Amino acid sequence: MYYKFSGFAQRLVGATAAAAYTPQGLKPIVPTESPAPIFGRTSKLASDLPATDSFLGKNKVPDLQKIFQRSDGLPVHLKGGVPDKMLYRTTMALTIGGTIYCLVALYIASQPRNQ
Repeated sequence: MYYKFSGFAQRLVGATAAAAYTPQGLKPIVPTESPAPIFGRTSKLASDLPATDSFLGKNKVPDLQKIFQRSDGLPVHLKGGVPDKMLYRTTMALTIGGTIYCLVALYIASQPRNQ
């Protein structure tokens, strides 16, 4: 005997084998044909590119490795020079300013209003 959960009675009730294996009215998966592509393929795959096409730029990774792996006592987020220092200082200033603003707002909100 097969059983399935009845949503109306909120308990198990007797059922046929097909109803027990497709609960809650779900239908078995029917294989369908794949839909036609909406967009055509406009980009090339890596395997479609000829072997003669190569990157013509200079590889900067070894130079960057020399800069960032140098043991000069600076943290890695400041080794980029002046732009890194400006970003770091701006971030610290905004963080400290935001903290002070939040504390002032909390202090103002904690004071009772005079009627």
